[in-house]
Amino acid sequence: MAKAKRMYGCTECGATFPKWAGQCGECGAWNTLVETVLEGTATPSGRGGWAGQQANVKTLAEVSVEETPRFSTASGELDRVLGGGLVDGSVVLIGGDPGIGKSTILLQTLCSLAQRMPALYVTGEESQQQVAMRARRLGLPEDKLKVMTETCIETIIATARHEQPRVMVIDSIQTIFTEQLQSAPGGVAQVRESAALLVRFAKQSGTAIFLVGHVTKEGALAGPRVLEHMVDTVLYFEGESDGRLRLLRAVKNRFGAINELGVFAMTDRGLKEVSNPSAIFLTRAAESVPGSVVMATWEGSRPMLVEVQALVDTSHMANPRRVTLGLDPNRLAMLLAVLHRHGSIPTYDQDVFLNVVGGVKVLETASDLALLAAVISSLRNKPLPHDLLVFGEIGLSGEIRPVPSGQERLKEAAKHGFKRAIVPKGNAPKEAPPGLAVVAVTRLEQALDALFE
Repeated sequence: MAKAKRMYGCTECGATFPKWAGQCGECGAWNTLVETVLEGTATPSGRGGWAGQQANVKTLAEVSVEETPRFSTASGELDRVLGGGLVDGSVVLIGGDPGIGKSTILLQTLCSLAQRMPALYVTGEESQQQVAMRARRLGLPEDKLKVMTETCIETIIATARHEQPRVMVIDSIQTIFTEQLQSAPGGVAQVRESAALLVRFAKQSGTAIFLVGHVTKEGALAGPRVLEHMVDTVLYFEGESDGRLRLLRAVKNRFGAINELGVFAMTDRGLKEVSNPSAIFLTRAAESVPGSVVMATWEGSRPMLVEVQALVDTSHMANPRRVTLGLDPNRLAMLLAVLHRHGSIPTYDQDVFLNVVGGVKVLETASDLALLAAVISSLRNKPLPHDLLVFGEIGLSGEIRPVPSGQERLKEAAKHGFKRAIVPKGNAPKEAPPGLAVVAVTRLEQALDALFE
């Protein structure tokens, strides 16, 4: 019998080493090496030996560039995040906090797709009865979807070859193991090799596969980092588990644009897509209050109106607090310095708290002007008009820089009834949308004067 060989794999990057060490030599992470036991001479996936075949080589001009065919998942928001629909043979990894709705949206999607094509739901965490109970509770069609409870990857692939589904879900990849490795399910080698076998099966058979991934305390996908490089698309579910809204964001997509955002609402009948998210994020108080302003952010391929709130209060500490939710805290510190230098408004003795309503993360520089507008409104205790829209990037010298897709942002504002907009001069349209007065500014001083006209 071959002697077992022990290796140590990094849970962050997937690199393997013959000895244990406190720090990974590849990515530099500490205390991430986990023991993995391999058979003495067998390769993990049976890929040993020399193929002896010559690869097919083509020039770029000889390669066909026909658009990859897609099919709809019956959910407009999910199709948007995927880049227009699901591609045959693609592998999609979806992660998120426990209870956020990963299994719910995939069960809804497969029950709908099963009415049109063969579909298979593989669960390693729940029984078939639990899956059926959830489907009935959500009122989903359950007569066509096939469900299997299995954790052995060899059995799963053998069953999939027999059933020949066009779409398959693996819930979750951390529970799957391969018989060719001796380590426990969820380990670095098990996750990597099981995912590699599934990716190979998807490319050979044309089956589209959804993989559900667990996340760590920091919010990153658990398991080796190489898992995200193997798959075609990586989606993240965001939002508070006790809140109503769920945001589905694409961070990697080989078949479409990244940073696309899908908005869903959690109800007692499952996840319902929100086709007009601006209307939900703009649920504001009836009266204008200080420290509140609306900005137009750009998410993927569409504009979205969100409310930015600020609270500025006298600080009783040596170092005033700078707290942000949904915004970059480092950029806030920089903008407050610009406000002091070029706007003559000091905040060195004030605590500043900022929040983007609805749990949206706004990391683009177009939020600069809206951020400072909310801060000044709260500092002076003067409310801004309800029908005012603000966006623009602010430079260190106090200039207001244009941002991408300014025309689309203004059209979205006009559609929701906004009457006035303060924007960079480079984004000022030749003809403003009907009912919207556009104020173009080039300097921070001009923007401050225009805010409280």
